[in-house]
Amino acid sequence: MDFNLSYLVRENIKNLSPYTTARHEFTGEASVMLDANENAAGSPVSLDINDFHETLNRYPDPLQIKLKERIGAIKGVPVENIFAGNGSDEAIDVLMRIFCEPGVDNIITLPPTYGMYGVCAAINNIRVKEVPLNAAYQMDIQAIADQVDDYTKLIFICSPNNPTGNSIARQDIEIILNNFDGIVVIDEAYINYARQKTFAQDIAEYPNLVVMQTLSKAWGLAALRLGLAFASKEIISLMNNVKYPYNINEATQQLALHGLKNVMQINNWTKTTIEQREWLENELQPLPMVEEIYPSDANFLLVKMKNAEEVFTFLQTKGIIVRSRTKTKGCEGCLRITVGTAAENKKLIETLKTYNPTV
Repeated sequence: MDFNLSYLVRENIKNLSPYTTARHEFTGEASVMLDANENAAGSPVSLDINDFHETLNRYPDPLQIKLKERIGAIKGVPVENIFAGNGSDEAIDVLMRIFCEPGVDNIITLPPTYGMYGVCAAINNIRVKEVPLNAAYQMDIQAIADQVDDYTKLIFICSPNNPTGNSIARQDIEIILNNFDGIVVIDEAYINYARQKTFAQDIAEYPNLVVMQTLSKAWGLAALRLGLAFASKEIISLMNNVKYPYNINEATQQLALHGLKNVMQINNWTKTTIEQREWLENELQPLPMVEEIYPSDANFLLVKMKNAEEVFTFLQTKGIIVRSRTKTKGCEGCLRITVGTAAENKKLIETLKTYNPTV
């Protein structure tokens, strides 16, 4: 028998361009990692296997009630309005599987933006309508309205936006919420660093609103892969019905509970990160290769540079890893630089001062 694997694979999977993380793009040794928007200060918990040895033989709580109670107390959101996922990516995928008919429905994204919206759509065979942000990286409301049709089920708004760093104007988001009869997903992964108020407390006002947050950024728990979604209890019920039964393992639930006790530490780290973001911006500004630094409400800066790819490679040779966004439409010639510790940021600046262009 001749076995033909390609014959069995769905066409949309054959044509899939998978998401590549910062760590996909660099696998060597580095001393300064400013590429993945992690919390450079560290984690509020340390792993102690003795905390779990008596519970690891049992399946975890499939609805993560204790964890959600703690999150709800911090965020001011009732337990029945909280979804916990294996990273925000699970929430993105679940929402598409709930609301979009494969091969029929479509979603709207606002590039440049987080790449997993498009990747999840491609995996689920859902058409993506891209409505680019304007020159100020804000929404074009009329252009979005022009792209909405009877098969548009989801609009994804990343605010603060990745990779640009800016918050999307709140009044524009409210216009979309009030006029679009599908689901509006606001991705607030970086909200802890922003001046703009979260939409998490507005879910009672907007039945079509889903707000996503994460413990991977300000909370310093990226390794746990714990994402959150806040929405009406009807939407959350659907998400719980569709997710895998035990999607959040016991170790993640317990470690997250430990981490969520340290609110003051997280607030202090966040304040320090914002101060370092401002310091980094001031130090980058006068460097000869820097053309523009875009306003940021996140824990990173998008920086337009002369010879950006050459600068990127030069930093790699010095053990400093940032994220190249030069091939991202709307971010041509840009590097995305995570705000590190004071020592890491100082090393970055000192290293950039030694760069000499080859042309």
